[in-house]
Amino acid sequence: MTGPAWLASLFAALMMLIAACCAGRLVIGRLRGRDTELDADGLHVLMGVAMAGMFEPQLSPVPGTVWRAVFVAAAAWFSWQAVRARSHGQPGASRCAHPAPHAVECAAMVYMLLPAGARAIGRAPGMTMAGMSRAGGAAAGNPALALILALFMVGYILWTTDRLASLSRARAAKHQEAGQSRQAAATPSPAVSSQRPPGPGATADGRPAGRPSLAPRLAAGYKIAMSITMGYMLITML
Repeated sequence: MTGPAWLASLFAALMMLIAACCAGRLVIGRLRGRDTELDADGLHVLMGVAMAGMFEPQLSPVPGTVWRAVFVAAAAWFSWQAVRARSHGQPGASRCAHPAPHAVECAAMVYMLLPAGARAIGRAPGMTMAGMSRAGGAAAGNPALALILALFMVGYILWTTDRLASLSRARAAKHQEAGQSRQAAATPSPAVSSQRPPGPGATADGRPAGRPSLAPRLAAGYKIAMSITMGYMLITML
């Protein structure tokens, strides 16, 4: 199963845009003192470039063996973070709040790179992505595993979309609360002075309360776009 060339080019451009966006989040978050998911954003910089190289070989700066090693290490990191999250509760300010889906993303990347064997991504003529071409005797993947991973991506898209809606509702509630606070300040009453500030907790995106997160809705949006692209790549391997 293959896709049209124009769609591959479109996905490649989207992945490079997401990689640039994640790199920008890392820089801007540091300059402005805003919280970002350093590990997740760093992962998606690499993942965006790697996926773009699967669609357009000339965009891949390193061979496929390097990418596989990178994503094996990343899968181990996020798996360890997921185990720690179950025992230690909320993650640190610079860690992603939900590492388990990123571990599965890394595993999916390793799987999509495996059929290419020792050939470098983008170095073999006519090879756009693992599984899209069977030329040159490339090893076929496991359709059942590809389907399971694709279904996971669909579930992750739905889950992230729901969280994106929750972020929007939380922002609207915050604006409403701020408006009520300004109105209460304009008409002081004994009830106002007896109010207590909210206690520590977690933000709407599941992170510990503290410094504000940098563009959380944008982060959710690029995760959805990347999951859609990865799901498409997995489906083409069936």
